[in-house]
Amino acid sequence: MTFHKVLIANRGEIALRVIEACRELSLDSVAVFSQADAGMHYLTLAGESLCIGPADPAKSYLSIPALISAAEATGAQAVHPGYGFLAEDPHFVEVCEEHGLVFIGPDRRVMELLGNKLAAREAVAALGVPVLPGEAVPEDEEKLADTANRVGYPLLVKSVFGGGGRGMRLVKEPKGLKAAVLAASAESQAACGDASLYLERALENPRHIEVQIMADKGGRIVHLGERECSIQRRHQKLIEETPALNLDESLRQGLYHAALVAVRAIGYKNVGTVEFILDGRGDFHFIEMNARIQVEHSVSEVICGLNLVKEQIRIASGDPLDMRQEDVELKGHAIECRINAEDPSRGFLPSCGKIKIDELPSGNGIRIDTHIFNGMEVSPYYDSLLAKVIAWGRDREEARIRMYTALERFRVRGVTTTRALVQEIISHPAFREDRIGTDFLDEILAD
Repeated sequence: MTFHKVLIANRGEIALRVIEACRELSLDSVAVFSQADAGMHYLTLAGESLCIGPADPAKSYLSIPALISAAEATGAQAVHPGYGFLAEDPHFVEVCEEHGLVFIGPDRRVMELLGNKLAAREAVAALGVPVLPGEAVPEDEEKLADTANRVGYPLLVKSVFGGGGRGMRLVKEPKGLKAAVLAASAESQAACGDASLYLERALENPRHIEVQIMADKGGRIVHLGERECSIQRRHQKLIEETPALNLDESLRQGLYHAALVAVRAIGYKNVGTVEFILDGRGDFHFIEMNARIQVEHSVSEVICGLNLVKEQIRIASGDPLDMRQEDVELKGHAIECRINAEDPSRGFLPSCGKIKIDELPSGNGIRIDTHIFNGMEVSPYYDSLLAKVIAWGRDREEARIRMYTALERFRVRGVTTTRALVQEIISHPAFREDRIGTDFLDEILAD
């Protein structure tokens, strides 16, 4: 290892995963926290913990000066960004590099390219990777209609620098275009500090498939299979599984090849994800590449037997991948359900309160990634994710049945959660028969 102490620039479940990975690699860890998170139990597992500001994320987890000061004060030599917050911020990478800190992720140049989704589209398209028709929203409003007509309806208005569904609007016909652009522009500016948008042809009820990759600094790249991420609400994933069903082998290999071509050409190093959408004809199209660990990485870990957070740290330290593609063995089927502190019956309003845990699932083939504890206060300041429940089985049906039972045993009080909703989804006939797409939840809620 080229470093021995890692500062964790995040909170919650992913901060706990990084602490655990550091312990397994015999590294010291520094957990930062806001005043609202001062009572989090995982802080006691880190080698050190340091308060970096008030509850407001802009003054704590999103404050680059506070994070850099924490690293300097504790003698950390590396920074793990987790997911969310500053995980894909090129400026944060640049500042880390300027202060001699190893950023556990891709370098600034790659981060800048992938952070600009329009530029990333153009880069992979030049390599022959399929993309949907798309163009930047013109500065001249009078040219907007012509641009949209070239792209074709229905279309998506998307943020050039945003993510997670922020700054995204579906437009089915011309009369809604201007209003969608204005709304998306404002949301994009608020979310990522840049109002730039582009238009992209929208597919009706496509499947969302992504390929997990690892790439070391010596140029070795492997993929760890694909994930089905089509069960979403407003472009936020709720359920993921691997492998994706109903992909013929030529299509699956085509997805892998496109992902590896993009990673190699961009010069990506570390753990990442290449995302595609699949239309009804079985054609796939590149959407974007995520330059970080993703929430749903756990479901891939279950079938490949790797700890991807440890792999991130090892790659960033300069260690080569200790496997080739032929060494990757994917076993069985895994499903992951996210449990959020939200109330589906009230439009998914965030739910706050003090958690009382009656039972958490366990047993054969069950894994739960969570930071919650009895008496934990769920605040309104941060992401609503409470836990990820992962079920493994020899086949999809065994994994699905195990998941249903595990969700029955996820019993907490004090906050309303999405547990009942995801349990309903996995027991729905269309899910059991793998008739799913990104509109699946809308159809469920309509029923």
